[in-house]
Amino acid sequence: MIAGSASAIAAAVRSGDRSAVEVLEEHLARVGRHEADIHAFNLVLEDQARAQAAAVDQAVAAGRDPGPLAGVPVALKDNLCTRGIPTTCSSRILEGWKPPYSATVVERLAGAGAVFVGKTNLDEFAMGSSTENSAFGPTANPHDLSRVPGGSSGGSAAAVAAGFAPLALGSDTGGSIRQPAALCGVVGAKPTYGLVSRYGLIAFASSLDQIGPFALDVADAALLLDVMAGPDPCDSTCLADPPPGARARLAGGVEGLRVGVVRELANAEGLAPEVQGRLDDAAASLSAAGAKVDEVSVPAAVYGLSAYYLIAPAEASSNLARYDGVRYGLRAGRAAGTGADPTDILAMYTDTRSAGFGAEVKRRIMLGTYALSAGYYDAYYGKAQQVRTLMVRDFDAAYRDFDVLLAPTAPGTAFELGAKTADPLTMYLNDVCTIPSNLVGHPAISVPFGTGADGLPLGVQVLAPALGETVMFQVAAVLEAAAPPTPASPMRGEAR
Repeated sequence: MIAGSASAIAAAVRSGDRSAVEVLEEHLARVGRHEADIHAFNLVLEDQARAQAAAVDQAVAAGRDPGPLAGVPVALKDNLCTRGIPTTCSSRILEGWKPPYSATVVERLAGAGAVFVGKTNLDEFAMGSSTENSAFGPTANPHDLSRVPGGSSGGSAAAVAAGFAPLALGSDTGGSIRQPAALCGVVGAKPTYGLVSRYGLIAFASSLDQIGPFALDVADAALLLDVMAGPDPCDSTCLADPPPGARARLAGGVEGLRVGVVRELANAEGLAPEVQGRLDDAAASLSAAGAKVDEVSVPAAVYGLSAYYLIAPAEASSNLARYDGVRYGLRAGRAAGTGADPTDILAMYTDTRSAGFGAEVKRRIMLGTYALSAGYYDAYYGKAQQVRTLMVRDFDAAYRDFDVLLAPTAPGTAFELGAKTADPLTMYLNDVCTIPSNLVGHPAISVPFGTGADGLPLGVQVLAPALGETVMFQVAAVLEAAAPPTPASPMRGEAR
């Protein structure tokens, strides 16, 4: 266990060596010093967190086990419903909305003794790769405040990297956990589709979204995943069978395992030479540890970006139709004191959605609506789904010969704030290596693996077949042990 890790904190709190209140106050103090510079949070839950921490300490004093996350501060992405607490998706259209229920994962973490520090900033409705699309302003990378933290779960990644919480939850639709994890120098994992309940996750693209962990190390990410995974009758897409244990073989090594380096992702468009160099180093470290490493081709992976940016916007245009000013959130128009005649419902819809959604969300709604429209459905959305099927077949073929696959996570290190906001296509390329796992529903994890020439973190990805979390974390642990040093952010102030 590393200092300040979730595992170390939980062990100390459960044994009575530390109090949950003391742990929380240390983290809140760091938030107080640095949050204004980073803007990781949309809302810091000081009062609720103190009440949760006190309850954990009372349980320990009474001889009860608070759970495997006893007293561990956790940050929650602000697209996860929290009962009675504002949940915004970083969008004006959910202004003032407080959910009447909590997401299943939030309930499971609370039951395991976690303490919720706050709701983290994100690209609006999780649509973005830099956390610059938030209606509440961008988040900065704790390693360099002039750089982005990645997205869309940039607030969660930044919160862990800055030491505001040792664990955080994000959602991953096309790389929104793994890409910011790489840019912020932390561990981030996307589970198998259906392994973790999506009940209470505000939907972006329902066939792609998955909730997953951010952590300081692989063991903590596995711990958090094991706490939140498992069947849920509230989510019909959640798998009914017991989940594989992410921690089952963390110390198992890679002797004899077959690792395939994905040719199409290792040579993807826009990859910096240093990214390819780190990927080569990661492959060499696994080979030195006893794995059988070779190159593998997944031909349809090259079409992942194109297919994704038809499928995801199409699902988003359907999911976001519910935000109309009638049921909850923002209402624009004369009935709300501005604009259209209150008797003109179409004008109210138009005014509300125009005022409530940001530019990137509008762009994707329009793209998705076009792809689903009569005369274009077969040519665009239908073809994209056919490509998705080809990708499933190609990945299945690769896993007949290899236990896991290896790929870069992001094309480079964190880029400067504002550098790509004017060019959506350049921004979309940040997800070129992460999108395939979402389209096929397989798990993947990003592990910090040294730095680029600018001294900022880089990550490499381990991909596994469906329900292959056990072997995925097993390989990730070996990579972590072999990784070049990744310096901690100045806020966290301790070396990895």
